[in-house]
Amino acid sequence: MRKIILITGGQRSGKSRKAEALALSMTDCPVYIATAHIWDEEFRERVRRHQERRGPQWTTIEEEMALSRHNLTGRVVVVDCVTLWLTNFISSPEYVDGQDVSRILDHAKAEFDKFTKPDATYIFVTNEIGSGGVSDNALQRRFTDLQGWMNQYIAQKADEVILMVCGIELKLK
Repeated sequence: MRKIILITGGQRSGKSRKAEALALSMTDCPVYIATAHIWDEEFRERVRRHQERRGPQWTTIEEEMALSRHNLTGRVVVVDCVTLWLTNFISSPEYVDGQDVSRILDHAKAEFDKFTKPDATYIFVTNEIGSGGVSDNALQRRFTDLQGWMNQYIAQKADEVILMVCGIELKLK
């Protein structure tokens, strides 16, 4: 049976740890889809620490954009994270430096729907980046809009939505 869970919150709120623990409570061999593009050495170190923490029971797939390329029917899958996944779209030359947010959103929604069509348990990790002030940077404002709209789309489709605050989970749906 297909199930979608969305875990959201701020940076360092415990989202990834919650997603990993939840996946391990459902299966001994979960799948982790890493959407991050490695931008610099500091980020590479973050990725290394995440990989080390997960351990050998995880199957890790690195996929920056085309999630639906991977058929994970019957598996428990953590997608970490939607924010980095959308960053890959908005920074792609295909989207002219993030100018066409509606086209990116349409593409991301279609990719999400195609990816989550097979029966599996999908746990998406995302960030609440729109809780602060309005940026004076136009690209950041476009990205915040994109992230907010995609979070709303996933939450609408989700069976469960969890907000993480200070390592504490709040079930929203």
